[in-house]
Amino acid sequence: MLCAIYKSRKHLGMYLYVPNKDQFDDVPEILKDKFGKPELVTVLSLDKHEKLAGVDKQKLVAELEDKGFYLQLPPKEDDLLMTHRKSLGLQATPDKKF
Repeated sequence: MLCAIYKSRKHLGMYLYVPNKDQFDDVPEILKDKFGKPELVTVLSLDKHEKLAGVDKQKLVAELEDKGFYLQLPPKEDDLLMTHRKSLGLQATPDKKF
């Protein structure tokens, strides 16, 4: 199974996987608008790759077959201030005093 991977120019770390190059027929219009103009990253054979960076291959194949596309969102960013406060033994967020 072939897969074309596109990155979003609007959202860092957002990728759109479609079964074939330039095949966006199954992608909803609202997603196309949010994603922006797709920039081709690569076309690869999923049969030749056991692991994909940040993507569950079984879920990817299932979504491509079912929906005709797969959207990879960027990983959730850590709240560094909250992590630092916890390391100091403080509450994750300060008490609000108004």
